[in-house]
Amino acid sequence: MVAELYLNTIDEKRILLAALVVVSHIGWAQEERKVWLNYMDKVARPVVSALAEDRLKATMPVVLSRISDNKETRSRVSYLEAWGRLLSGIGPWLNAEAGDKDEVALRRQYRAWALKAVANSVDPSSKDYMVWTGAQPLVDASFFALGLIRCPWLWEHLDPAVRGRVVEALRLTRSTVPPYNNWVLFSAMVETFFCKYGYDYDPVRIEYAVRQFSEHWYVGDGTFSDGMSYHDDYYNSYVIQPYLSMVVGVAGSRYRAFGEKLDRITRRYAEIQERMVNEDGSFPVTGRSITYRCGAFHQLADMAWRGQLPVSLPAGQVRGALTAVIKKTLGAAETFSSRGWLNIGLHGHQEGLADGYITGGSLYLCSEVFLPLGLGPEDEFWRAPAVPWTSVKVWGGMDSVKADHALDIK
Repeated sequence: MVAELYLNTIDEKRILLAALVVVSHIGWAQEERKVWLNYMDKVARPVVSALAEDRLKATMPVVLSRISDNKETRSRVSYLEAWGRLLSGIGPWLNAEAGDKDEVALRRQYRAWALKAVANSVDPSSKDYMVWTGAQPLVDASFFALGLIRCPWLWEHLDPAVRGRVVEALRLTRSTVPPYNNWVLFSAMVETFFCKYGYDYDPVRIEYAVRQFSEHWYVGDGTFSDGMSYHDDYYNSYVIQPYLSMVVGVAGSRYRAFGEKLDRITRRYAEIQERMVNEDGSFPVTGRSITYRCGAFHQLADMAWRGQLPVSLPAGQVRGALTAVIKKTLGAAETFSSRGWLNIGLHGHQEGLADGYITGGSLYLCSEVFLPLGLGPEDEFWRAPAVPWTSVKVWGGMDSVKADHALDIK
């Protein structure tokens, strides 16, 4: 039965061994969805339920890096970090309708919480009213905006007065001038939200961000630099490529030429991301913000959710790789505190890995890996047979992986 999943391979012994490795990591396709939902619920529940009850600030611990660059400010903005990043990751699932009765019931509960959570986060009379002005709030307001873009259901079901307060809160971010790096995309995403939902928006902020990446910051082989300098980190995945894809997709035809080029770039980077996943779900520990855990695969998850994976990456293969990453980064001992909040770390509780800007709220960028839950169980991503990902194939001795080649765009 297991071997039948890999009929294209000749060596049956290696096929069986590789398949057993995959099964041990991820189980069968429909059971995997339950694994994802359980992890998503474990990450999201403390934040969303508390904010819905207007008690997030009363219950969420203020956790700062040992080398915090600004303890007072970081303490105040940590709540929007958690909420904005979490909403952007679970937004597609909140927007979906499919699933078995347990999943539908869970989504119904989260929708009810999310409606109240949005209202509390933008209501100045609420205990959990968020900080919307300043540098870091621009970052996390953009994730919040991205979450609402990804979840039209939530936006459409908000009370009109709450929608008005959301717009007011997001407009407050315009007072912040972003640094000359990936931050220009944060301003662009806020304006993209206004564009999508029919509000007056500033096209210059969108144009500026797209132009910098399209004309100046592409360094080749599916990768952009972060501003003027290339950094060997995961920011192409954390922010750059998912943000560019959404901004260009919403902004429309004026970016058609770059959009076609961007499609090729994002497909190539998805291939690179998939090859980063080791047999056990670990991946290279390189660059800053590594405590975002499985959020390092935001771009690969985004491509799967959009249905834009390259033909070289079967859906079952990507599903397996992402499942392994989720288990590795969220399943380790001490990943969560005794009260269910995320601890700083990549594989467990590792405070030494935190950059100076990291807070407990920052960690919720890990939720971006859950984007494919926005696809129903009937989608190819969830129903496709399990396929070992590249590292499993190669290090399992299988001779079914083609040589890798860079993307050259003339």
